[in-house]
Amino acid sequence: MNDAIPPTTTPRHATDAAARPRALVPWRLLALFYDLWPVLALWMLLAAGFTLGYTFLGNHPVRENIAPFSALQWLLWLGCWVVTGMYATLSWRLGGQTLGMRPWRLRLRTRDGSTPTRNRLWLRYAVGTLSLLAGGLGFWWAWLDRDRLTWHDRASGTQLVRVPKA
Repeated sequence: MNDAIPPTTTPRHATDAAARPRALVPWRLLALFYDLWPVLALWMLLAAGFTLGYTFLGNHPVRENIAPFSALQWLLWLGCWVVTGMYATLSWRLGGQTLGMRPWRLRLRTRDGSTPTRNRLWLRYAVGTLSLLAGGLGFWWAWLDRDRLTWHDRASGTQLVRVPKA
């Protein structure tokens, strides 16, 4: 009879779960909420410029608003999207993080370790926008993805990592 104690092994699913990175979805959402505030300030500045131009250059009465669904209103929305993209891509390019990513120690990096290009960052921003418009489905996808990446992470070859405390 063999009285030897069998070697302890951990189940395969336990080691796979430990090796998988965290999805970071709650931190991503907190960072988005935090980034909403500086972006709203940028939108207000842009809207003030549009309103002043509409009123004084267009010779409209002071109390007249830009008509809903007009070409000028769509141009304002496009301008808001571009200004937000400039805020995000410049922040990612210069420091690897936006203001909202700093409190939760999130940093953007490429998956291969190189510096992200402008095109790659704008692709990330565009796919992230589509993800939000789809009810955040691209963000929630990180819970299912084997590498815990979102749609915009996969499309742009970038990823968010949580930096350890200094």
